[in-house]
Amino acid sequence: MTERRRWLAPLIAVIALVACTRPPRAQDPYAKAVADAVPIIVKATGLRFKRPPEYRVRTREEMHAFLDRLFNEEKSARDIAAQQTLLRRLGVIPDTLDLRKLMLDLYTEQVAGLYDPHSKVLYIVRGTDETTMDFTVQHELVHALQDQYMNLDSVENIKGDDDRGLAAAAVIEGQATLVPLQAILGLGAELPGGWDRMRDLIRENQASMPVMARTPEFFQEILIFPYVSGAEFMRRFQQQRPGRMPYGDDLPQSTAQVMHQSQYFGTPREMPVTIALPAPRGGTLEYDNVMGEFQTRVLLYSMLHDQNEAVRSAQGWVGDRYAIVRTPQGEGIAWLTVFETTVDAGEFAHSMETLASKRYPGATGRRSGTTTTFTGAGRTVTVWGGEVGGRAAVLYVDVPPGARTDIFDLSKVRLN
Repeated sequence: MTERRRWLAPLIAVIALVACTRPPRAQDPYAKAVADAVPIIVKATGLRFKRPPEYRVRTREEMHAFLDRLFNEEKSARDIAAQQTLLRRLGVIPDTLDLRKLMLDLYTEQVAGLYDPHSKVLYIVRGTDETTMDFTVQHELVHALQDQYMNLDSVENIKGDDDRGLAAAAVIEGQATLVPLQAILGLGAELPGGWDRMRDLIRENQASMPVMARTPEFFQEILIFPYVSGAEFMRRFQQQRPGRMPYGDDLPQSTAQVMHQSQYFGTPREMPVTIALPAPRGGTLEYDNVMGEFQTRVLLYSMLHDQNEAVRSAQGWVGDRYAIVRTPQGEGIAWLTVFETTVDAGEFAHSMETLASKRYPGATGRRSGTTTTFTGAGRTVTVWGGEVGGRAAVLYVDVPPGARTDIFDLSKVRLN
């Protein structure tokens, strides 16, 4: 996800499972919840609020209108439209799915409170159950504290690299999830059943969240990642870097660093490769961004339904960039991914060939050299394997018939 949308939806299922029932509060339960949360957060983080947190109470209808305005912002609208194009073309979501409407409905269903870094205000949804209010308020006030020690706006507005943004969200949401959990369980306590059990419990509780239940699996996993995998990352950070915070330059730069302990905590830290694509041949570039290892893994699983293959095929990822290109024949996509080894690249190429055959079951595939081409069903798809900038690479292209499949001059691709 991109921009503020990453931080709008506290995981209600997690809250309901871990929150303790509280006695009835005084006349203003929201003020009491905020006042109680501040010392808990200060103790857990070792950071003090530079200014007192401000809160306001809003109805769910008012929160829906607030979210709607965020979704109408130029960059938000552009990102959602581009993601919809990419995922429709890859077959992850149906061609009829209105992604903007789904995400707006989903966040409206999920939100119990949110911190807005623009206004510096914590918004609490009126009528939030008191058994979940403590968790919600603590979670969102951690964001308010984070905003006083790093500029959340600058993190939210990372441009052209959704993977880096999702990795940053893992710190932001992960810490905000871990703090209230540790307030309940104790600073040194381990989560009963571990983090994988929490993921399972969230999935099992989807019946209480009808919009979440009908959301494509790809988005469900992306939504869960920064909260649960982020909390797991922050727990490791506490253990390995006590007294420090992974803010600023210490934020993880990729989801691979969040998932693989050695990539972040190793010396030297394993940094992702950035890819600069040249101007496309036979078309114009409309949008480009980064998928990252985690989203690649989830995408493959959502199409292939084989977890081992999805994990194996995404491993070895060191960088990628996908592009949406407008050709005279219509819209197309091109996705270049680079890997540690040729074996890693080969695993990924094989999975992408399988994905193409599932996406277009009527297409005919033929292989020539290191390229497999699928034609039919009104599209032309190529999966190419080789070397780009000294790295093992795979290029996936999906264009209308008659459009160029050699859409990029790979000799002009720049890796950094």
